[in-house]
Amino acid sequence: MTIPAFYPILDADQVSAIPAAEALLQAGARILQYRHKSFFSRKAFEEAGQISELCRSAGALFVINDRADVAKLLDAALHLGQDDLGPADARRILPAPVIIGFSTHNEQQLLAGNLEPVDYLAIGPIFPTRSKLNPDPVVGLDRLRALRRLTAKPLVAIGGITRDLAPQVFAAGADSVAVISDLFPRPEEWIAICSRK
Repeated sequence: MTIPAFYPILDADQVSAIPAAEALLQAGARILQYRHKSFFSRKAFEEAGQISELCRSAGALFVINDRADVAKLLDAALHLGQDDLGPADARRILPAPVIIGFSTHNEQQLLAGNLEPVDYLAIGPIFPTRSKLNPDPVVGLDRLRALRRLTAKPLVAIGGITRDLAPQVFAAGADSVAVISDLFPRPEEWIAICSRK
């Protein structure tokens, strides 16, 4: 698959997800992940459903974080972390061509992830990040360069990536940059930055 270079992640605990989704899609985002780490209530499901419809109307890929069941119900893609349902089990719920991504944080996890039935891999944190309470050790640009050679799958870099740092991340081999904290204001700047990668 070809993954969009700009990969915004909407953390439902940090932003008003629906207005944020509208702004990102209007700016030109072609992929959007909905991340809801707290209890996935009926309200959260309804919010995810609304964002799914916005993405569908905009021709953007909608991705649900962690929850294979919700992804199935909303006809969405899925992104899994190391502690979530295993990718092979998720494939039983979401057979190809449904897109599944998988987070990794080091060489061992990346190599293992490369063997899983997933469409893209994420690696990070590339830089120090405040988006996680207990982040994994920082990967850094030099390590990213080395890890890039270990997989032919699309590689999404995540963690502490700002507008100023994004060009260096692309130069180190990332196909896409996932952004949580630095989305606003002016998300259209991200589109411009990523179009030059």
